[in-house]
Amino acid sequence: MSSAAATNPITPAGLAALRARYDHLLGNERPKIVEVVSWAAGNGDRSENGDYIYGRKRLREIDRELAHLARRMKTARVIDPAFQPDRTRAFFGATIELADEGDTRKTITLVGDDEQDASAGRIGWSSPMARAMRGAAVGDLRRVRLPGGEKEWEVLAVAYPPRGA
Repeated sequence: MSSAAATNPITPAGLAALRARYDHLLGNERPKIVEVVSWAAGNGDRSENGDYIYGRKRLREIDRELAHLARRMKTARVIDPAFQPDRTRAFFGATIELADEGDTRKTITLVGDDEQDASAGRIGWSSPMARAMRGAAVGDLRRVRLPGGEKEWEVLAVAYPPRGA
């Protein structure tokens, strides 16, 4: 198993997306909400003041998300898949073409858990599918236990981004 399993692996693009979200919340959204809350607080009775109540609630949500993003960025270990030395096997950042028993084809990319998006084919590193595919080479059969039952996949291709891209 790759050393990426023990940390919070993330691609350079994934870390940039986390940082952009953090900067947007801290620099744009939070100051706007603080302004609305202080304006609403100056309007007197806060118990029935919708702007004040909603603003305080939204401020707590933003602060929670900022703390979560800060923790994830602090523990993140950036791994650039373009520099993967063994490009014949599926490791972090690999794009894998698969076929199941019925020859249904699927392409997935193994990414960090913070950048996963199953609808776009980006599978989180700690998901059952990613764990089953780790270290797989072209021609390997891998059995994946999913909520809908077990399924066997054949690895048709393993690719990585080109170096220097």
